Amino acid sequence: MLPPANAVTWFEIPAADFSRAVKFYSEIFATEIPAHERADGQPMGFFPCDFMQGKVGGAIVYNEKHKPSRQGTIVYLNGGEDLSRVLNRVEQAGGTILSPKEFVSNEIGYVAYFLDSEGNRLALHSSI
Repeated sequence: MLPPANAVTWFEIPAADFSRAVKFYSEIFATEIPAHERADGQPMGFFPCDFMQGKVGGAIVYNEKHKPSRQGTIVYLNGGEDLSRVLNRVEQAGGTILSPKEFVSNEIGYVAYFLDSEGNRLALHSSI
């Protein structure tokens, strides 16, 4: 069996208020987050992704099994060429910046941590 192309294959970000969370991510990434209902009637907001090219995808989810948390797993979202552009929209969209853009290494690039509108701790990553 071949090793996976990506360590992460899918992620879900829990929301206490689905509409607020979709609005937050739409604002910070300046893109549409289309919402759909799962077979069980629960809403999901999908981040743009090209699955046909082996890209990792994810969604905002709202159901009783998923609770927003500041202490859970950290998902590193693609901050584009320079994560500062996304990070600069976090507070205006209703989130909180936990740490500014920080250099990690030449191989890794930069990261910054934030709380989203639901209280989830996430990170942004970019090469510059």
